[in-house]
Amino acid sequence: MAAEDELARRRHEKLVERLEALMQDALKPEYRGYCGQLILSGDDLAEMGELKAIRRAAREAGRRLGWTTTTHLTGGRLFVLDDREPPREARRLAADAAAEAMDRARRGVH
Repeated sequence: MAAEDELARRRHEKLVERLEALMQDALKPEYRGYCGQLILSGDDLAEMGELKAIRRAAREAGRRLGWTTTTHLTGGRLFVLDDREPPREARRLAADAAAEAMDRARRGVH
């Protein structure tokens, strides 16, 4: 029984480390650590294991990064988001980037 608990703990820690690395890589330097988001596809989720365990690991990885982490499952994808209020400059940059992306999508430019 103790060996199973140890194995589960190791699996969890490995998943936390993997998610933390993915979340860190997804950060944009200009946002100074804010506005973090990671989107895991259905294939990613299937590879990583049980949804409940993935969400728990994502919240722990987020804490390590200083995030206030929320997760949302939509359309078979898991969105892992930093829900902190970013500083004004990061908020402005993110809003500008979103507006530009919407303009490109409307024009059909990728």
